[in-house]
Order: sequence, then C-alpha cells, then structure tokens
Amino acid sequence: MMTRWLTLLMLGACIGFVQVAPAADSACMDGAETELERLYCQVVREGGGAGLPSPTDFKRNDPQIQALLLRRPAGRLGLEVPEVGAAAAPEPPPSQAGPETAGSEPEEASQLRGSLSECQLQGQRISCPQRRFDLVTNQHNSKLTDGVLAPDNRLGLGPFEGDRNDEEAVRRYLSDAYDRYIPKMVDIGLGASTMSFTAFHNAFHTMEDGGVDFARRMEQTFSLLKQDKKNLAVDTRYHDELPGDLSLCMVINRDIIVCDNVGTNWVFVSPSR
Repeated sequence: MMTRWLTLLMLGACIGFVQVAPAADSACMDGAETELERLYCQVVREGGGAGLPSPTDFKRNDPQIQALLLRRPAGRLGLEVPEVGAAAAPEPPPSQAGPETAGSEPEEASQLRGSLSECQLQGQRISCPQRRFDLVTNQHNSKLTDGVLAPDNRLGLGPFEGDRNDEEAVRRYLSDAYDRYIPKMVDIGLGASTMSFTAFHNAFHTMEDGGVDFARRMEQTFSLLKQDKKNLAVDTRYHDELPGDLSLCMVINRDIIVCDNVGTNWVFVSPSR
C-alpha cells in the first residue's frame, strides 16, 4: 500500500537502513544493569527480538519507554514486564527545535498538556471537556491547504547544539522537534503515516552517531515526502488498530493529541484546527 511505502520511506530516509532484529549475543546479558535490560536480553535470546531496537538504542530510552517496548514481545513469550514508576515531566526550557521562535503556549493547551484525566478515549475520538479530537487520516491533495506541498513549506527543525551525553537536553530538543514534526505531517496530508516518538528518538541517535545532521536529514525527507505526495495516491489508513487507553497519549498542542504503542502511531486532531 502506498501509505505503508511512505511510512517506510520516512523511516528509511531518516535512519539510512532498515533495522533487523538484534542479535542474541551473550554480551547483552553481561552488559545489562537493570531488570528491564535483562528482560530485553532474555526476549532477544528466546527469539522475540524482531522489531526491538539495538541494545544501545534500547538503553537510551527511559524505563517507561523500555517497558512499553517490551510489553508485547515479552507477553508473547509468557514473560512478565516489571512495573516502573511514572516519570515526572521536566520543566520545559527554551525550545531548540526550530529557528522560528514560537509564542508562549496558550493556557488551554498548557492545561490539556498537563493532564488527559478528564478526557475519554472513544474509538476514533478523544472527548475532553468542551473539546473533542478526531482520529486523522491521510488526506487527498484536494483537501490540503494551498501551498503546503510547495518547496517553501519547510519542516524547519534547528540543529541540536547541546551535549548528546546530556539525556535531558536531548529529550527536550526531541520533544520540541516532535511537536513541530507532527503538525507538519498533518498539514501535508500524511497524519496517518507519522513516526512514533520512540522511532523519532532512535532516528536522531542513529543519524548523529553516523555523523549525519538530524535536522538536515529530516528536512530532506520532508521534501521527498512532499514531492511524492504531489504525484502518488495514498490510502487513508493502512490498519484498523486503535489505541488501548489514554496512557498511550500525549498532547502536542491545543489542537493535536498523539497516541502510540511504540509500533503504531495515532494522531487525533480538533475539528477547529
């Protein structure tokens, strides 16, 4: 399907290769320092590692993401994933994600970002007090805003200029970058073909490890997607899955909520957008 091809193009162009299942290496268990890392090695050893990131990339994720990554493959093997505590959200610093300086976040968006506890997931809709968000699909070009596929519509991520060993700085940068990437993909009619934050995070490290500027490669990929979108038809969706609960969801801005279970991404958009 064309949508699946576009998704693979996005991942392939960003990362530069298709990642295969990690090798079941005895060094994995020797280097494991936590219960989740040891479980990762056990899953790989027992043949359930297809689709998991490399050991190095797995360790870069925080425990909540690690547990989410392991939930399905471990469950298929009858292995229990240890519970992890909820991580406190860091204070947002000034954004590095783009050269265009955004204004302060509207109070409504800030409040929604802080909690989805008053919202309800209802299939293809998230209902919140006085607002609703509908599952977005890929859109035909006739439904797009004029000019969104033009060369001057740029993704506009700024380069990462901090210390890559500073995990908090990296996460803040990628969070800001992701908050820009998702609306841009919706704008060009590919809201149902987006990367999960985990894939986005892993792409950043893979590219930067290889000496490739993440922001520049993402800009090149965005340009390719626009060119192909002009000429190739896309399916509105390529699966019928829906998120299981709101614990998988996060607020991008006042009009967009994204949910993902690592393997699948869902974007919900307010009709007022």
